[in-house]
Parts: sequence; structure tokens; C-alpha cells
Amino acid sequence: MHKINWGIIGCGDVTEVKSGPAFNKVNNSSLVAVMRRNEEKAMDYAKRHAVPKWYTDAQALINDPEVNAVYVATPPSSHEQYVMAAIKAGKPVYVEKPMSTDSISAGRIAKAVNDNKGMLSVAHYRRAQPLFQKVKELVDSKIIGAVRFARIELCKKLLSKEDLRIYKNAWRVDAALSGGGLFHDLAPHQLDLMYYFFGEIEKSQGLSTNQAGAYTADDIVTGNILFKNGVVFDGTWCFNVAAADEKDICIITGEKGKIYFSIFENQGIAIVINNNTEMLVFDSLQHVQQPMIEKVTQYFLGQGPNPCSVDDGLKVMQLIDSFTHK
Repeated sequence: MHKINWGIIGCGDVTEVKSGPAFNKVNNSSLVAVMRRNEEKAMDYAKRHAVPKWYTDAQALINDPEVNAVYVATPPSSHEQYVMAAIKAGKPVYVEKPMSTDSISAGRIAKAVNDNKGMLSVAHYRRAQPLFQKVKELVDSKIIGAVRFARIELCKKLLSKEDLRIYKNAWRVDAALSGGGLFHDLAPHQLDLMYYFFGEIEKSQGLSTNQAGAYTADDIVTGNILFKNGVVFDGTWCFNVAAADEKDICIITGEKGKIYFSIFENQGIAIVINNNTEMLVFDSLQHVQQPMIEKVTQYFLGQGPNPCSVDDGLKVMQLIDSFTHK
């Protein structure tokens, strides 16, 4: 292959700005087809984004000879089905996070990819963004000395009844579709970054429950990880706090100082050593997945390493399950 001609399965909201337009902005990459079960919405997306072809059947898109790579952007409950079909057809896959609904399903995906010598990258796209690459550089350079522990707190208010009437909100708290609520939607980004920063995992544990009872899925999760390098992690995810108590913070503490940053808000990086604070500021990205799509395209073309492998995606799913006792 000299160029990646992408087909998207599931051209919903996540593809409107975050990912979809980026496929035409990356070198040697082009978006040639999209699929959505709703014919009107599929046709509308193709028209608005100048995509030549649209389908209502995923297998028809996969079988299109012009499509030589597939981006699966549906809710997690259908990831396994579509990834398996694309791998069977011999086509590389870029799949949204979380890789599937649980580690059992993710394990089947990993086995299929590895057994068939397929190519798959998981859309843990923050690891390709400049801000988080800088955090990794700071950790690896030991600017705060050896890392002792890291902590994440993510707190959000309950979704209202009005919010839940909107499908893009409702499916995320439907465990049958998402795997387990807002934790399963948001925490994969955070846990993947911890794995990206600190490496292999020795053990993990956690607990989760449904405190407010507003959703079928749990609305609070806590978890701990011991990495093989000795770094300890703990996290709290609560989706039932007051609006004034919303929070998104990660703190990495080392022997000489701390690094502060947000995962979902571009607040830069604060490096605190001996009570002196240095702030690093980063431009917001128009298409947040573009740096990752560039790396995935290079990987599929044989021009670079896999930026997030199927085995990486499986490890994140195993962490999620260990926190929620699946």
C-alpha cells in the first residue's frame, strides 16, 4: 500500500470533529467511505464531509475493494463484531476506545488479530498528543526524580433527565452498549496514559457501585495499581457530585517534586519543585485524534511502529475489569 483509503463504520458524533476530518488531513490518507445504519444520516454525513461513498451495511463497506483500512467508531458493544469482520477480510483496523465491553471480548479480538497476523491500533489517542508526550518526557527524564505515586480524580455531576434523552449521552450510561457507564467511556483514556507513562503492571484492584441510582451503570469507581517499576497509582471516578465539585486532575509525585495536569481539559502542565512552579502551555487541537491518526497511518503503511497495539488495549480492559469486578 502507498496510501490508506479509510472506511468508517459508525459515523456518529465522535467522528464529526474529533476524528473524521483528520483522515483527509494526514499525509497518504483519505476518507473514501462511511457507514451508518440510518440511511439518511449516512448520506448526510458523506455529503457534508465530501466522502465519495456511503453505506448502511458494515460488511458492504468492509468488502469495498477501494477501502483498505477500517475505523470502527460504534459503541463498544459492536466493536468485536466489526473488528472481527475486518480482520477476516484482511484489512487493518483502527478501533475506538474502549476496545470492547470487557476483557473477555477484548481477549478474543487480540487472539484474532495475533492469530491472523493482522494490524490493529486502539484509539487511545491522547498518548500521541503533544501535552501527554511531554508528560512522558518529563517522567522519563526524572525531572521530579523517581516517581513514587500518581493520583487521578475525575468528578462530574449527574446527567439530567433532559441529558439522557439525547442518544449520545444515553448510550454511555447503558452498560449493555458501553460496558459500564461513564467510567468505561472516560477512564480508558486515563488508564492508558498511566500504562503509557509507567509500563507493565504488577497487580490492580478496585471497587465500584451505583450510589445515586440514576443509571443502570455504576456511578462511582475507585482503583489501585502497582506497576512493576514500583510506582503506585490510585484513582477515584465519581459521576454524582454537585456541579461546583466537578474535577479533572492528575498528579504525579516524585522524590523531588510534582507534575500536575488535566486529562480532558487543556490546562497545560504545572511542574512544582522546591515550591517553584513552571507552567507549560499547549495549543488546543482542532481534531484531537489527528496526531494519532497520523501515527496509525504510518504504521499501516509500514513506516512506523504501532502507536497503541491490541495488547495495549487488552491491558487497559483488564485494568477496567479489575476495578469493576467484571
